Amino acid sequence: MNKTWELIRKGNASSFYAVLGNIFLVIFKGFAAFLSGSGAMFAEAMHSGADAVNQLFVFIGSILAERKPTPRFPTGFGRLINVFCMGAVIVITLMAYETVREGIQLIRHPVSIESLWLIIFSLGTSMTIDGYVLSKAMREILRETGAKGNGLSLIPMALKNVNRASPATRLVFYEDLVATSGAILALGAILITRFTPIKVFDGIAAIIIGFLMGGVAFRVGYDNMVGLIGVSAPKEVEDKISQVILSVPEVTDINKMRILQEGRFYHVESYVELRPGLTLAQADNIKSNIRDQLLTLKDVTDVTLGIIEDTGVQDWPKIG
Repeated sequence: MNKTWELIRKGNASSFYAVLGNIFLVIFKGFAAFLSGSGAMFAEAMHSGADAVNQLFVFIGSILAERKPTPRFPTGFGRLINVFCMGAVIVITLMAYETVREGIQLIRHPVSIESLWLIIFSLGTSMTIDGYVLSKAMREILRETGAKGNGLSLIPMALKNVNRASPATRLVFYEDLVATSGAILALGAILITRFTPIKVFDGIAAIIIGFLMGGVAFRVGYDNMVGLIGVSAPKEVEDKISQVILSVPEVTDINKMRILQEGRFYHVESYVELRPGLTLAQADNIKSNIRDQLLTLKDVTDVTLGIIEDTGVQDWPKIG
């Protein structure tokens, strides 16, 4: 029971908050869409429904991905989060299709907007909740990547480092970025439809929101397809690991190094060159020391090192 609770606590925090927020929003927006007949409001309800299901998928996946390696699965379960995110992509795509279809129908057969104050209140609530979850996701990006940012600098730093964040955090960030902007778009379209003779804006907004959802599905699907195949670590991670190795006095060069990313975890394989004249016991101690140092780095889960004598050829750029 304690182990299960520990795994749950390690689950992706942003997706957990997103699930709670979107369950509330899908009920609220669905009620407002039913009373008002607004296509943009329907699109927003569909979007929140997709977000709730997706982020529940992602939260469960992030918990399972934290399981320790076993003899049968020696590299761990990091890629499970990619599998769950691909399931979420299917849900987003279906919801996006339904939203676009509803928008086209409303352009052909516009309807009058009712219950305007309920719509304004529900979309205002949506902006508040989605904005809060988006800020949590941005802070999670900075926490996972080790970047620094606060206040107004939080947004550009999150955008700069989002590709280095875990698949779960990336999905929550993209979805809530679209959800927040979609709510603003929907509110503008509903007000135009309600107070002007142009009645097609409601349907147009629904189509735009549907395409935004489709864009999120494509982006997240691509990122997770790459993750399932197996992708090399970002250059920042490679530089940090190489600096640790080259900072050891007896190390003269890195002959080869491969860092594989699984979920948000890294597997390091490297051949390290040592200065000539060391005994086998000394070389083995140095190798153990390097491995121990690398395993203290965040999200490095296993290290495989080979030791060879200095070849006299510089294969890896020196520090500084």
